[in-house]
Amino acid sequence: MAKIRWTAEAEQWLRGIYEYIAEDNPDAALRTIEAIYEKVQLLLDFPEMGYRYHQRPDRNIRILLYGHYRIAYLIKPAKDIDILGVFHGALDIEQYLTL
Repeated sequence: MAKIRWTAEAEQWLRGIYEYIAEDNPDAALRTIEAIYEKVQLLLDFPEMGYRYHQRPDRNIRILLYGHYRIAYLIKPAKDIDILGVFHGALDIEQYLTL
């Protein structure tokens, strides 16, 4: 069975999202992070559910949408999944996905 691995960068993005939302509403921040984790768990059964990131056609990088966020992930040859980052929709992710 495939495994999901969160990169250190992805975990940093999640912490930043949590901290930003928690300034106004810690409960909402926790719900948001938990919902992102739940959305990512769907990849275990449907790894290609996100759309293909066309800026890197040489890699199987995909983007999964959750609310205002884009979850970037890489499907590795052995079908394991690396979560690369969680980006707000307004952010230009091009500079962050140069693997």
